[in-house]
Amino acid sequence: MKPLPLLLTAWLAVSGVALANEGAVIGGDVESLLAFARERHPEFAAMRHETAAAAARVAPAGALPDPMFGIEWRDFTNEATGASPNLLPARVGSTRYTVTQSLPWFGKRDLKRDIAAAGASEAEGRAAAVWADLAWQIKQAYARHHLHLASLRYGRENLGLLEQLEQIAQARYAGGLVPQQDVIRAQTERTALRSELVMLESENEQTAARMRSLLGGAADLRLLPPERLRSLPPPAQLDAAALEARLLARNPRLVTDAARIEGAEKARALTYRNRYPDFSVGVAAMQERSRVASYDLMFEINIPLQQDSRRAQEREAERMLDAARSRREATLNQVRAELHESLTALRAAGRVAELVNTSLLPQAELTLQSALAGYENGKVDFAAVLDAQRQIRKAKEDLARARVTQQLRLADIERVIGEEL
Repeated sequence: MKPLPLLLTAWLAVSGVALANEGAVIGGDVESLLAFARERHPEFAAMRHETAAAAARVAPAGALPDPMFGIEWRDFTNEATGASPNLLPARVGSTRYTVTQSLPWFGKRDLKRDIAAAGASEAEGRAAAVWADLAWQIKQAYARHHLHLASLRYGRENLGLLEQLEQIAQARYAGGLVPQQDVIRAQTERTALRSELVMLESENEQTAARMRSLLGGAADLRLLPPERLRSLPPPAQLDAAALEARLLARNPRLVTDAARIEGAEKARALTYRNRYPDFSVGVAAMQERSRVASYDLMFEINIPLQQDSRRAQEREAERMLDAARSRREATLNQVRAELHESLTALRAAGRVAELVNTSLLPQAELTLQSALAGYENGKVDFAAVLDAQRQIRKAKEDLARARVTQQLRLADIERVIGEEL
């Protein structure tokens, strides 16, 4: 191998070890966070294992019971022959061998398999619900983290502006053009803003800690700051009727309730099928000393006499089915309301963002420029400059807040419909 490729290979190997020791570095966009959480979050991993376990229960649920083998020693004390007691088949009076197999009534095995399959579907729905809730929390935390960073950025910009205002006020005060109160007020405003920035930095760290927890709590995980918000879906995808259709098909809670209803229906059918008896078949061989003397064929059937008990079980199955259907109806009403509330809030946030971006923010910028020029010329007092400074910061934060609100409501909609838009 040539020297240059050899050095390059060694450098890549060392770099890979260093990156592995430093831990994973993710962030910058919410998609990478979601992909990491899907692979690493312990609660979602537990739900996946439970789903796999539920799926593994389907095949055994419809299997036949294991056959039974029995052996009987007759006259093992050998009183008839005067010999000593013995357990060897050739040295007792006779030995009977039996093999029996229990057989449930026709259709019971299929119903048990269907009940287990419904349980597996219900487990899949619960896992999907856990993921939808986890993804929703990650999206919410990411959007709020983005808002905190934006507020910090705008606050630091205003801090620089206040420093500039203080310098202008000091220069005009030195020239006897303004009272000392202008300088003191600029210093007070700057101190108050620094205190606010400290609180914003604390909230930012808390949000980052919350995000690490949502990603599985890896101690060596390094998070990049949020760089961008997700693009909003086109208006055609935000049609209320289309979203409701997707909700009915994919909402994890509705999927879980539907599987629960199916399981309750099969359980009810199995309960009614228990009115019919189960039976057993078997064969037996009789050994006398060293030879097989005869063979027997057996058939057994249980007699379903406990009718009161069975009727109570049937009523229980009926009520469980009614409860499952009522629960799905309640869930449907709730998720429909959540969908329409989130959709309305998303549209309202979009209108606010457009209004601030196209009207309020340009007006605030013009007001600040005019106030600064007027203060330097002595035509505007210091209070007007501070008010213009607050207005532009508020407009920028309102715009960021409206865009983040759109992301929050979009996350709400995706949580309700059970999939990404």
